[in-house]
This record gives sequence, C-alpha cells and structure tokens, in this order.
Amino acid sequence: MKILVINGPNLNMLGIREPGIYGDRSFSALENFIKESAAELGVEVSLFQSNHEGEIVDVIQSAYGVFYGIVINPAAYTHTSVAILDALKAVGIPTVEVHLSDINSREEFRRFSYISLAAKKTICGKGFDGYREALEYLCME
Repeated sequence: MKILVINGPNLNMLGIREPGIYGDRSFSALENFIKESAAELGVEVSLFQSNHEGEIVDVIQSAYGVFYGIVINPAAYTHTSVAILDALKAVGIPTVEVHLSDINSREEFRRFSYISLAAKKTICGKGFDGYREALEYLCME
C-alpha cells in the first residue's frame, strides 16, 4: 500500500514557527516520525512539502492511479484553497486531513476547512501522533 503525505506552507518551519502552538520539534523530526510510523504499519509513504498551492495541486493530480491514500496537512490552505479541494475531489483518492493544532479552538477564520469537504476524516490537535492515526485509518479503510 502506498500513501502520499502532503504538508503545506510553513510546515517546513516547524520548531521555529510559533513553538507554543506547533511544538519545538523540527520538520525533519516530523518526516522521520511519519517514515517510522509507516514502516511499523507496513505501508510505503512518499513525503511532499510545498509552500505553493499549485505545486500541491500538481502532486495531488499526479497521485491518481499511483497512491492508495493521501494524508494532507494543507496548513493555511485549509481555509482558502478551493483548488486543493477540487484536486482531491477529482482524483477520488481516500484522504485524511491532519492538523498539528486544534484548528477548532483557534481563531475564527481557522475553523472552516475546505479540505474537510473531500476528506474521509479530519484529525486535529494531536501533534505528530495525528499523522500516525491518519496512516492507521487508511490502512483499515
């Protein structure tokens, strides 16, 4: 089973960006955590991070027919990107949306997720563990 893990804008700044919200662990620590979790679950993962909406749309489109599932943390694009939503709907790949923080308890503008309209599940506020939960969910799907 192959799963594509997509991380959106500013997640490459983990450990530096607002550690009170996102923690003090680095993006490379997150990638290592995802790889280790996938290995324990016996799934293959491909990791992708971009600060650019169009690149995220392109990688979602290129996942069609290649990946069984998608785990996506669209970051700020969660609340703004109809393009990412449309790409997820177009490919029809089972998708789990993940957020390190609990977007439902943050600023009002962060409480609506376009991506949730295509995702089978949304996981918020569990830090790195949310990615493992997303992989587990797709393994049972």
